[in-house]
Amino acid sequence: MRTVLVTGPGGAGCTTVAAATALASARAGRRTLLVSADAVPAFPSAAEAAEAVEVAELLHCARVDSAAHFRAELLALQDRASGVLDLLGANRLDGEELTELPGSAQLAVLHTLRRAAEGDWADDGYEVLVVDLPPLADALSLLALPGQLRRYLRRLLPRERQAARALRPVLAQLAGVPMPAQWLYEAAARKDTELAAVEALLEDNATTVRLVAEPGQAAGEALSAARTGLALHGLRVDSVVATRVLPRHAADPWFADLAARQEKCLDHWHHEWEPGTPVRETAHLGREPRSAEDLALIAGTCGAPDDRNPGHAGDPWWTEDAGDGVIAWCLPLPGAVKADLGLVRRGDELLLTAGPFHRIVRLESALRRCTVSGAALTDGVLRVRFTPDPALWPRTP
Repeated sequence: MRTVLVTGPGGAGCTTVAAATALASARAGRRTLLVSADAVPAFPSAAEAAEAVEVAELLHCARVDSAAHFRAELLALQDRASGVLDLLGANRLDGEELTELPGSAQLAVLHTLRRAAEGDWADDGYEVLVVDLPPLADALSLLALPGQLRRYLRRLLPRERQAARALRPVLAQLAGVPMPAQWLYEAAARKDTELAAVEALLEDNATTVRLVAEPGQAAGEALSAARTGLALHGLRVDSVVATRVLPRHAADPWFADLAARQEKCLDHWHHEWEPGTPVRETAHLGREPRSAEDLALIAGTCGAPDDRNPGHAGDPWWTEDAGDGVIAWCLPLPGAVKADLGLVRRGDELLLTAGPFHRIVRLESALRRCTVSGAALTDGVLRVRFTPDPALWPRTP
């Protein structure tokens, strides 16, 4: 399934571009599902967040209801932990009194992505999935969340500990503390499976990000930073959509000055992103897009998802022979600044920092037997040098 994740600085019209992208895909003859937490003015609202409603031929739309998801998850957790809660004398919470907590919106989006990845919808068979993500900073954190949560689950509740289920009472007596209940391991395994499905969707070669921004200096800086963060997590940008572009030749001096500033910014974007990533321009309509006709106009310029080289070619990492037995592990980081890079080896993991973005990578078996002997950023590619450890990787005579 072709997946397009749409995000950008807040207020740039991301929801509108996501809807226009989905509409362009459907008009190209592909069965398309649009997922958004916000209402699309030109589309009818779904009666229930769990269902996808038809809004046009070959096009369905589903809403992300974070409040409903939060209530359902917490009530289900209460049911699974009923024995412990009753033992503690806890008072149960009713669904009517539950209000969502910070972070629940991100978890609701992950849940919706999991459902889309597994085809868990009333009307399945979609060829294209378009997801309207939160604003850029929150979206980047959201895209990194599945891998981070899976790592926490593996560290806090290792699967191998489940093998000792029969010995748990004995271990509890020896340790003097209660051992985790089986339902906790089962819940962790269930969440790990769900997060793995989302992670697989994000890592799929057919998944790309479409960035949306109104031309301007602040938006340009945000896009440049996002480019590095997305590359760190192996995601490719299929296009940059510039919204609310003013006519380049205006008679009014005030509008002419604004248009000139936009043109200067757009020229910089074309130079920075192309030819690998096209920059598409959508004209300012002189009003807020409110009708299907408005969306059709935008759809004609932002375009349908392109299947030609839709995403990254597998794992973004690759290795090179650096000579003298040294292995260079390479990661493209366009836009990265050397002063903002951080690299820490911790056991079998590599902790990478690029500005405000972080990623923890588990090393391949061969590299675990090496020591990190240096790193360099050259032409937008970070090369980490690994030297074989003679104690772990003895040379044959």
